[in-house]
Amino acid sequence: MIARLLLIVTVLALAAPAWAQEPFALSRGQTVYVPVYSEILHGDLDRQGKPSRQPLSALVSVRNTDSRSALRVLSARYYDSNGKMLRDFVSAPRVVPPLGALDLFIERRESEGGSGASFLIKWQADAPINPPFVEAVHIDLHSLRPLSFTTFGRPVVGQE
Repeated sequence: MIARLLLIVTVLALAAPAWAQEPFALSRGQTVYVPVYSEILHGDLDRQGKPSRQPLSALVSVRNTDSRSALRVLSARYYDSNGKMLRDFVSAPRVVPPLGALDLFIERRESEGGSGASFLIKWQADAPINPPFVEAVHIDLHSLRPLSFTTFGRPVVGQE
């Protein structure tokens, strides 16, 4: 029984990378939701019942994974924790060449977004292409304990 259980666990562990690398369907455009943290809440609550806050910078990267065709980023709207749009980082469509990237940067001193900030990034292509890989790298090197982590975008439907 134990040998059989170990075999099942081994097969699942070896198959997991294949599942994670399943190709995405080609697309002519999408809206991608990206969670962004302009700060992290941590520690114990203070006398007013509030946690400590650690500000972070964030680099949002829209990476064109298609090696043959460009894509256009039509908008990159940045929202705060309450869903209020703070700004659109793309005032006019921006072309991202094949295997190129568009970087959007949130400064560490920007605290409006909060711990529940997000981007809605809308992109388009002339023909079906491999969808872009969209991630946010969050970092703080100013504290005694440097911190960095990533979050990943995911397509959403029915968004402007």
